[in-house]
Amino acid sequence: MQDCGMEQSDHDPCLFIGEKVIAVAYVDDILFWSRDENDITELMVTLRGAGLMLEKESTAAGFLGVDIKVLAADKDGRTTKMELTQTGLIDRIITNLGLDDKNQYGKFTPAEAKPLTKDPEGDECQEDFNVAAVVGQLLYLSGHTRPDIAYAVNCVARYMFCPKRSHELALIRIGKYLKLTRDKGLIITPSENILSIDAYPDADFAGLYGFERPDDPACVKSRTGFVILAANCPIMWKSTLQSKTALSTMEAEITALAHCCKELFPIMDLAQCFASYFELDPVKTSIKVSVHEDNAAALILANTLPPEYTPRSKFFHLETVWFREECVRRAISIIKVETREQLGDIFTKGLSKHVFEYLRKKLCGW
Repeated sequence: MQDCGMEQSDHDPCLFIGEKVIAVAYVDDILFWSRDENDITELMVTLRGAGLMLEKESTAAGFLGVDIKVLAADKDGRTTKMELTQTGLIDRIITNLGLDDKNQYGKFTPAEAKPLTKDPEGDECQEDFNVAAVVGQLLYLSGHTRPDIAYAVNCVARYMFCPKRSHELALIRIGKYLKLTRDKGLIITPSENILSIDAYPDADFAGLYGFERPDDPACVKSRTGFVILAANCPIMWKSTLQSKTALSTMEAEITALAHCCKELFPIMDLAQCFASYFELDPVKTSIKVSVHEDNAAALILANTLPPEYTPRSKFFHLETVWFREECVRRAISIIKVETREQLGDIFTKGLSKHVFEYLRKKLCGW
């Protein structure tokens, strides 16, 4: 690749950047991106001449199993709005769950407001489908084009190898929601500043407390949820239980912020790499933190440098030092955002129909 003018990235050894083409290698597959397909063809011919056996198979959309539909373009023909969908995968999920009957009604949200628990004394499974197999399909779907189901899928995934009837019903609810929104996906509308990066970390403090059995260690765990946007387009999101037990809302929020930063910083480095190579504007990054109850303390703590601590935060002071220093070094602005506008909220708990649809519109575009 380097002999053909493709420069290997310092941040990802599988990423190669050329003057007109960007390539990503994955085992024995290579994905090429370019504004002009002729540039890709020219590079492939050059690579073949250098001894690399290449065979053109399909588009990036076909390789990933994602349908890409252009919804709008500017006067120069450049795409300004597109939609990513996986209707084929959704149809297989619906069929596997036995919901392809026309009489099956849909659901407006993928998860109940009440959290899903281990339910060790619950009824045994009754359905014919394989829970682990369906969860695997849902994880692929939620990780590519349907961030709106990420929270619900992660909740079920925790129990996919010891499922109960309640977990089957949770899967069926997700399937009914997908049936109602089968043709929907992720609508991408890039902003003018293509190198602006925003992150929305959030936490649900001890969300299972009072629902999970008190002798289960998970009953006091908090949940981290966040989404990272580049040019106002979601590129990464996550919903997961925190591995340690937070003793306050502030600690849960700071832990979520630190987790988000671990994913954010490499993305910033890649964006800066593209900015330098293609001589684009500097990367502008901000983290928007939800502030409610004592989360104001998390905001103050994250903005304090040199890193200090309060009496209530002393015991997890060392955990936060690294990202607080990095936020200053990288010129990241940590700003307040109203709870209603906190996109990370959709990844931390089951929401009411009104709140869920409001956040889904901001996140997915529909």
